[in-house]
Amino acid sequence: MNIISNLIEAHIFREKNGELEFLILKRSPEQYYPNIWQMVSGKIKENETAYQTALREIKEETNLIPEKFWVAPTVNSFYAPDKDYICLLPVFAVKVKFDSEVVISDEHVEYRWLKPEKAKQLFAWDGQRKSVDVIIDYFLNKNSFLNFIEIET
Repeated sequence: MNIISNLIEAHIFREKNGELEFLILKRSPEQYYPNIWQMVSGKIKENETAYQTALREIKEETNLIPEKFWVAPTVNSFYAPDKDYICLLPVFAVKVKFDSEVVISDEHVEYRWLKPEKAKQLFAWDGQRKSVDVIIDYFLNKNSFLNFIEIET
């Protein structure tokens, strides 16, 4: 069995009056994992860093421009039984302007801006829900010990 890291997750949120809303996207029926709700995700291309992939996928899947862009202090993982590997995914937190217009790609059929608890209810995997918790803790808990690394875009 191998351990690989060839995918990313980018959790996009907006803030208004001290509350966060997360962007969730419903995968197209033609996609792998059809009709599930998720954050922006994507495969790292050759000669591309994980954060470059996240920025590219954000643009391709939502047409949004990050106002702020961070590496979240968490890594998600899953096991792929068909290829017998474990995949580790770096997680990114992305803040956009509240009135930003979302334009989804054909990879998705619907999007929603949701409060954290509602977004977490629709995510399929526990790691995705935990990433939302990490982001909430950092941005809303003034006593947070977490350290996000900001990447200039």
